[in-house]
Amino acid sequence: MRWRKLGRIFDCAQVRLPDGCASFAQSPQALVFESHTRIYFSTRQTEAATPKVLSRVAYADFSQGLDRLLRVSEHSVLLPGKRGTFDEHGVFPLSPLRVGRQVYGYTSGASRRQSVPVESAIGLVISNDDGQSFQRYADGPILGPSLHEPCIVADAFVRQFGGRFHMWHIFGSPWLEPGPAQAPERVYKIGHTTSGDGISWRPGGGQRIIADVLGEDECQALPTVFARGGRWFMIFCYRHASDFRSNPARAYRLGLAESDDLVSWRRIDDQLELLGGRDGDDWDARMQCYPHVFERDGKVYLLYNGNAFGRDGFGAAVLEGQG
Repeated sequence: MRWRKLGRIFDCAQVRLPDGCASFAQSPQALVFESHTRIYFSTRQTEAATPKVLSRVAYADFSQGLDRLLRVSEHSVLLPGKRGTFDEHGVFPLSPLRVGRQVYGYTSGASRRQSVPVESAIGLVISNDDGQSFQRYADGPILGPSLHEPCIVADAFVRQFGGRFHMWHIFGSPWLEPGPAQAPERVYKIGHTTSGDGISWRPGGGQRIIADVLGEDECQALPTVFARGGRWFMIFCYRHASDFRSNPARAYRLGLAESDDLVSWRRIDDQLELLGGRDGDDWDARMQCYPHVFERDGKVYLLYNGNAFGRDGFGAAVLEGQG
């Protein structure tokens, strides 16, 4: 599966981000219109009273082939969660899906904790103005920590297949105990559940559907699923559980799996190739993460973040040999 790089198509330094945000365009996720492609992403706003940040969701509209930036939203598309709710401290990411005349957005809400840095759950927001703004379906999550998935439930990717809604998401295993002067580190795997309406979901069963290649503490994130040639494919990112922020050898990279039934998956990372790129452009040389695949006009595109978890923007690639 060969992808031809289109380069970094969104550079945070070249645009004005909304709501006083200065950097980060994480987890780009597409909503296709007839005349353009809208890409949602999470950016960061510094709190007025503390040095901590809130994740805010904005969007950028591109030409059909992603070769021209048309506009960036002037404001974030979703207000912060209420005090004490699961998404009080931000949303990262927002994954859009057209359902009838509405746009459903599946969110990963963040709330700070005392013993560990953060907890998360999956929420639903709905747009009635074609994705310009979203309102919460409820203040609580539609899927969160449960009996078999006790922490870090996030990164929902939802699609309708065979008359049902399918959700691929991540769920955490117990946090790793920190060493001296170190913070706890999370470990998470990819799981799957289904729904009849896209709103009521069965709690996750804690079944890991993607095999590890880095050992038991491998972290897997942001699954995205698409069909080609009568088979299903999933692209995701994975990393080591520790020393991944500054060590490129342990940082996020992209993985690939295939399936015949959307349930059982076989890992085939060696068949994923990202080719090309401009000379001297190393924005994704040390890290590739947070993938999202979408189709338009007969082509399959891959959006993803590069170094520093998307601090400077996001890029794209197009699948070759699509005939």
